[in-house]
Amino acid sequence: MFSSFANIFKIPDLRKKIFFTLLIVAFFRLGCFIPVPGIDVAALKALFESIAGSADNVLGGSLIALSTLFTGGAIANAAIFGLGVMPYISASIIFQVLTVVWPSLQALSKEGETGRKKIQQYVRITTVGLSFFQAMIICVGLTQLSS
Repeated sequence: MFSSFANIFKIPDLRKKIFFTLLIVAFFRLGCFIPVPGIDVAALKALFESIAGSADNVLGGSLIALSTLFTGGAIANAAIFGLGVMPYISASIIFQVLTVVWPSLQALSKEGETGRKKIQQYVRITTVGLSFFQAMIICVGLTQLSS
């Protein structure tokens, strides 16, 4: 068992990919602890605690709990990478649905590898737009919650 695990690190290409993946994961986790500049983190935590503790705000408390679950607490910390992978997952789901209902995307998906690469490019572009949109929604929502 351990010898086969040790053999993984003897293959240079595989070793390079594993270290790159670990580096990216470490970078992402570090970004989940760095707060966005200009945010009062203590006030934000107090806001989240007051929402979670109030019995009359069940929906808001469960939405906060759900977002905290998906982001690993990064939204509650107002972290730089607070959205996590949610925009990418949303864009992927959108394009999965669109390939069924939009004939040009359906034809593109049937073109093989080149079509799938083109759709993946569209997904990545849509991810950037969704990131801005979801960040604005969170900012507006937090502004309304605090007042």
